[in-house]
Amino acid sequence: MILTVTLNAALDVTYNVDALVPHGSHRVDESFSRAGGKGVNVARVLSALGVPAVVTGLVGGPTGRAIRDDLGAAQLVDELVPMAGDSRRTVTVVSREDGDATVFNQSGPHVDEATWADFLARFTQLVRGVQVVVLAGSLPPGLPTDAYARLTRLAADAGAMTVVDAGGPALLAALGARPTVVKPNAAELAEATGHADPEAAVASLRAQGAVCVVASHGPEGLHAVTPAGAWRAVPPLRLAGNPTGAGDACVAAIAAGLLAAAPWPAILREAVALSAAAVPCPLAGDFDAGVHEQFRTSVPVEGVPVPTDELR
Repeated sequence: MILTVTLNAALDVTYNVDALVPHGSHRVDESFSRAGGKGVNVARVLSALGVPAVVTGLVGGPTGRAIRDDLGAAQLVDELVPMAGDSRRTVTVVSREDGDATVFNQSGPHVDEATWADFLARFTQLVRGVQVVVLAGSLPPGLPTDAYARLTRLAADAGAMTVVDAGGPALLAALGARPTVVKPNAAELAEATGHADPEAAVASLRAQGAVCVVASHGPEGLHAVTPAGAWRAVPPLRLAGNPTGAGDACVAAIAAGLLAAAPWPAILREAVALSAAAVPCPLAGDFDAGVHEQFRTSVPVEGVPVPTDELR
């Protein structure tokens, strides 16, 4: 079983326009609204793959009710914890002209200490018997910076592996708890470490406690360094579409691979294939089954050298 944690769950609103023109007026001929946040998107992908997943996190207010209603409609297992504030919304504007996506993220409602204590108690119950925990997305205001570190330790105490997909202080604070995998993108990698060189940045995250680092470089693929070795995996083709959900699909593949005890080259091949298959889809949490099937056998994975002292 995989447990996904979305502490800043959202109602994701997506607008498709012909072209995004700054300062211009846009006609929206297609729009979508669904439950989102990184962990929710990961669970949606896992469910489509037939991998059992449970969604937890924090929701509240009318927007929170809409999130829970959508999860129920999607038949996703909902173990969300209520909070006093109204859950946030995100808005993504996708341009058909170039396939680019512009995202507007609300920060989310303030979470008080009592609500955080309620969530910790619920998480401690849910993590029993779980093999993999995904901790994904931003932290809402009010939560401590070390929230993911605390959850990582609780997961480890229960015998579960952890995948952390976050950036900034939340990522850095989690490292000391030795998460099984961290999955920063290129911007998060540079921001967290201050290193412009991706290899030096990955080495820094591992030196600070991450057991495995899978760095995402968008259409350039993945670079992973683990105790078993280091690899690069690159998609064979560049696809047009909405890249918003690609990272979440990648995390779903990593979590599913850990659950299945798959070797790292196989995990990375699947992660690249699944993230590429998410790009043609208008909504995060979906993927194109045909692209996934095509890419999962054609993604090249190459071993790369890594200093001996990093294989730990």
